[in-house]
Amino acid sequence: MPFGQVVIGPPGSGKTTYCRAMHEFLTGLGRKVTIVNLDPANDTLPYECTINMQSLITLEDVMEKLRLGPNGGLIYCMEFLEKNLDWLQALLEKQRDHFFLVDCPGQVELYTHHNSVRNIVAQLQKWDFRLVSVHLVDSHYCSDPSKFVSVLLTSLATMVQMELPHVNVLSKIDLVEKFGKLDFNLDFYTDVLDLQYLFGHLEGDPFFAKYKKLNEAIVGVVEDYSLVTFVPLNVQDKDSMTEMMKAADRAIGYHWGEGEDRTLQAIMSSALGADYEYITSAQVQEKYMKEEGEEEQQQEEKMDIFPGNL
Repeated sequence: MPFGQVVIGPPGSGKTTYCRAMHEFLTGLGRKVTIVNLDPANDTLPYECTINMQSLITLEDVMEKLRLGPNGGLIYCMEFLEKNLDWLQALLEKQRDHFFLVDCPGQVELYTHHNSVRNIVAQLQKWDFRLVSVHLVDSHYCSDPSKFVSVLLTSLATMVQMELPHVNVLSKIDLVEKFGKLDFNLDFYTDVLDLQYLFGHLEGDPFFAKYKKLNEAIVGVVEDYSLVTFVPLNVQDKDSMTEMMKAADRAIGYHWGEGEDRTLQAIMSSALGADYEYITSAQVQEKYMKEEGEEEQQQEEKMDIFPGNL
């Protein structure tokens, strides 16, 4: 029975980078991995792609011949693939003993309310593929309460629409405070704790203060479903990649081979010692987020080094 990850998310969230990094990570553990590119617009792939949708159809050709824009062209391409799944099935059957990473387009509506991608993965499941949706969103959205609420709603809509085991990911966690400090500890965002605390920050913005009832309703929907949580991810960190792999494998019931488990132990032991603990939100926060005192100290050190800036 083949297993795989369907990697989805908005543009720029790091889907292609994730596929490359996860391919290298799993290959290093001894797992046979095949990357499937289902993005008809991605013509600069940083990885070796065994199955490429661009050999079937490309966005550039669709836009030129049918005079469609990029969004309409992407939808046409996915509908075209849905009608030609025999092409995909023939290629997948040749590598049924591999683990699949499916790199998907970055158009959000394909996963929130359009049916083609859902129908494609539903057909893959009928062919006995066990798949998990890996939904990536930029972690820096956590620094803006209104954007974080939007991310929650999009993630929930995607989970309901895709009808697959699902892992939400805060990608680029090493850049989580690139656009400002977080108002709460990281576990508030990864575990999606009491969202009522966000209202105070939303009301501070005159624009969002007008939509208090709407914001309360949106937060109520997210909390009522109680489905959305996030895994923090830095693709350059072995600990983080290990936790991501474990979360995805648990979701689809994938069991490591004996040799693969030993290889994982060797990698983690060399990095942290034999008795390591799995990464937690607190560890991630300590690694990538600066405390107030630490930030002030670093600022003072800079002022000492460059006194002319005073």
